[in-house]
Amino acid sequence: MSAFELFVAGRYLRARRKEKVISVITVISIAGVAAGVMALIISLAVNNGFRDTLQRNLLGATAHVNIISRDPGQGIANWRDLMARFRTIPHVTATAPVLYDQVFINGAQGYKGVILKGIDVRSEIATSDMLKKLKAGSLDRLTDDDAGLPAIILGAKLAEDGGFSVNSVVKVFSPEGKLTPFGPEPKSQRFRVVGIFESGFGEIDQVWAYAPVLSVQKLLSLGDVVNSIEIRLDDLNLAPQIAAEAERLAGNRYTSTNWQDQNRELLHALKMERVVTAITIGLIELVGALNILITLTMIVLTKYKDIAVLISMGARRGQIRRIFVMQGAMIGLVGTAIGLTLGYLFCYVADKYHLIPLDEAVYALAFVPFEPRPLDGVWIALAAMTVSLLATIYPARNATRITPVEVLRYE
Repeated sequence: MSAFELFVAGRYLRARRKEKVISVITVISIAGVAAGVMALIISLAVNNGFRDTLQRNLLGATAHVNIISRDPGQGIANWRDLMARFRTIPHVTATAPVLYDQVFINGAQGYKGVILKGIDVRSEIATSDMLKKLKAGSLDRLTDDDAGLPAIILGAKLAEDGGFSVNSVVKVFSPEGKLTPFGPEPKSQRFRVVGIFESGFGEIDQVWAYAPVLSVQKLLSLGDVVNSIEIRLDDLNLAPQIAAEAERLAGNRYTSTNWQDQNRELLHALKMERVVTAITIGLIELVGALNILITLTMIVLTKYKDIAVLISMGARRGQIRRIFVMQGAMIGLVGTAIGLTLGYLFCYVADKYHLIPLDEAVYALAFVPFEPRPLDGVWIALAAMTVSLLATIYPARNATRITPVEVLRYE
């Protein structure tokens, strides 16, 4: 592109007094490209934010890999031996014994179903981030005996609904207590609240509680057994392979699950939403391209004489073609730059100041998270410029078909 072609392209985009409509359509074309780019940046940032936030919250509460018994009624008695085996697998950084059970807590609003997770504190900290930062209380107090009572840590929403605070006492009921000739006899145990956690994932904060594994075994009238071994990896994307290897080492009595299997539907939904969003918002880019096509076509129609004069003065048809291609590129470049700037600026402000609040009970998040990625900006800009350039093909070809003799015959 020469300075001559750039000068003429810029001059044609600046309308004269009698051609203001071209200037208006040029502005609309730039706005269309900018709107499409901005919308794509924001929509993909929201999708990334939801996906990454939910993934962080889920992985903070669950392990990368879980080993469980194939028979739900049987626990894992040799869990210490299995943990030692799993630690020999490459990429395994930690293992933890866990005893889950569905119990009831008597709170201010009556009995509430709770998922009680019996843990070994040191192992749990190595495999999960959930209890590393408590909203209140101390993890050091999570023992089998805190001032005469076993300790328990509650989710923030659970504590709020039940009216519990640190140092208060809760009564926990297990429907599967001691086995009698008449069936399981419900068993209750008083626990002292020593901490409150907040994961940022409303469903977890509302129904989860942690207690020492020995205390949970006593509540359930069990021996030295657990019902799951959690495994943490240095690369969570290797979870399916590590799960298969751990299952092989454990033997036929056990099976495995991983975080991808447990959240497959959610992750698939977010992935499909990203694709659908990109396609839907991408239609705005087509509107912008259509505006560019209309703008350049009108310029060609109004500049027939000027183009004929340029050709008669020696301008090559390739130069005429490049003039109109450059016009489309200028519109696309300005629109893309404006769209990228406004899109990333909005994402930064909205995420920093939590501009869009959410109902945690419905969305499990307190606000809409925005996480724009630089790579998204690159391919969106390339796509916008490509569409803008494609829109110049038809008017540029029409401009080169002008015959100076025919146009200037009666001038």
